[in-house]
Amino acid sequence: MSLAETNRIEFKRELNDDLDLEKEVVAFLNYREGGIIYIGIDKSGKPIGVNDLDGDMLKIKDRIRKNIMPSPMGLFDVTVSTIDDIKVIKVFVASGSEKPYYKAKYGMTTKGCYVRVGTAAEPMSNGMIEDLFAHRVRNSIGRIKSPRQDLTFRQLRIYYEEKKRPLGDDFFKTLELLDDVGNLNYVAYLVADENGMPLKFAKYAGTDRLHLISNNDFGYCSLITATNKLIDKLEVENYVNTQLTPKTRIDTPLWDDQAVKEAVINAIVHNDYTREGPPKFELFSDRLEITSAGTLPENLTKEEFFNGISVPRNKELMRIFHDVNLVESLGSGMRRIMESYDRSCFVFMEHFTRITIPFYKQKLPITPQATPQVTPQATPQVTPQVESLLIALKKGEFTRKELMEKLNINDLKYFKTEFLQPALRDGLIELVYPDKPNHPRQKYRRVKK
Repeated sequence: MSLAETNRIEFKRELNDDLDLEKEVVAFLNYREGGIIYIGIDKSGKPIGVNDLDGDMLKIKDRIRKNIMPSPMGLFDVTVSTIDDIKVIKVFVASGSEKPYYKAKYGMTTKGCYVRVGTAAEPMSNGMIEDLFAHRVRNSIGRIKSPRQDLTFRQLRIYYEEKKRPLGDDFFKTLELLDDVGNLNYVAYLVADENGMPLKFAKYAGTDRLHLISNNDFGYCSLITATNKLIDKLEVENYVNTQLTPKTRIDTPLWDDQAVKEAVINAIVHNDYTREGPPKFELFSDRLEITSAGTLPENLTKEEFFNGISVPRNKELMRIFHDVNLVESLGSGMRRIMESYDRSCFVFMEHFTRITIPFYKQKLPITPQATPQVTPQATPQVTPQVESLLIALKKGEFTRKELMEKLNINDLKYFKTEFLQPALRDGLIELVYPDKPNHPRQKYRRVKK
C-alpha cells in the first residue's frame, strides 16, 4: 500500500543525525491542526521499516524533549504502527497552545521557528513570530501558583512505580509542576495527595434534577486517584440486565463502557481549571451527562474537533495521565467516543462543554453459549443489584464493608438480602474463607465459571 504526504502527514526514511526531526515537530506544534511524522517510510509512501524500533523511539523522545521550547511534553506521542506488515514509528504531534514553538538552539528566530505549509515545514517570518508570541496563552494551569506549597505526592509516586517509571528527586521539573519562578503550580496542586478540588457524581431518580438519590465525592485527593474512583463507580452503575434463553445470553448495559471512560478522562484532562470549576458527572434515569468547564480551544472548529484534531488544554495533565496509562495515545479518545455515539451528543456552550450519553434501549446479543441450558426456568436470573455486585468484584477480593462503600449502600440488611445472599445462593460469588463464615478478615470474590 502506497501512502501520500499531506498537510498533516510527513514521511522520513530513517532517523539519523542528518534528519532535522526538531524542525518537523516544531512545524506541527505551530500548525493549527498538528500532524503525524512517520519514520521508516520513504518519500514515495512505501514502508521500509526501522532497524532499531526501541532505540530510535527513545532517541526521538529525547530529542524532542531536549531540543524544543516551550516544553512540548504532553503534546507528542511516539508509538509503533504496522503498515503492510512492516513496523514503522509514528510520531503524533498535537497543536500547542504556547506558540510559537522553536528549536532551542536558535531561539525565537526565523532559524528556530517553523510552521507547516502544505506538505513542507517552512520558516516563520519575524512578523508571524511576534504576532504568535503576543497572543500566547499565558493563563494556563502550569503558570498559576498553587494555593498551597506544602503538598505531598505519595499517590503520584505509587502510580508511576506501578508502571515501572519511578519518579526521581527532580520530578517537579520533569513533570512541569513548577511555575516560572519555581513555585509549585496548579498542576502540582491537582495531582497532590490533598487539594481543594471536588470531583462529584450525582444520581437522580428521574430525567430531571428534582429527586437526588445519591451524591458521591471522589475529589480532594490526587486527580489520578479521583479519576480511577469515578471510573470504578461508573462501571458499577453501568449494570447489565441479563436474560438467558436456551441458546443465547442477551446483555443490556446502559452505555458503552470504553466510550464513556474516554469521555470522562477527556472532561477531566481538558477541563478549564483556571475557572476553578471541576467537571460534573450526573446520572439520570435515561442518560449520563458529563459537563466540563471551557469550550472549544481557540481556532479549533467543530469539524476539526469531531475529526480527532487534538489541542490539549492542559498538556501537563495530559502527559501525566498518559504516563500512568489513563490516556492510551494522544488523539484516540474522540475516535472511540464517535464509534459509539454521534455528534448530537455534544453541546458547546459559551463557557462549558457537555456530552450526553443516552442509555441503550435495545438488548445487545452476546456470543451464544456452547451448551444450551436444560430449561430456561432452571437458569437463575441476575438482578441489577447482583450484577452491580459482580462488577464491583471484578478487580479482586473485598470485605463486606468495602463492597458497601463501593456500591454506596448504608443499609446492611438491604445489602445482605438483595446483593450478597442471592449471589451466594446462585453460586456467582464465594467466601475467601468458606469454612469460617465469620472470619474477621472475611472477603468475597467472584466465582470463575
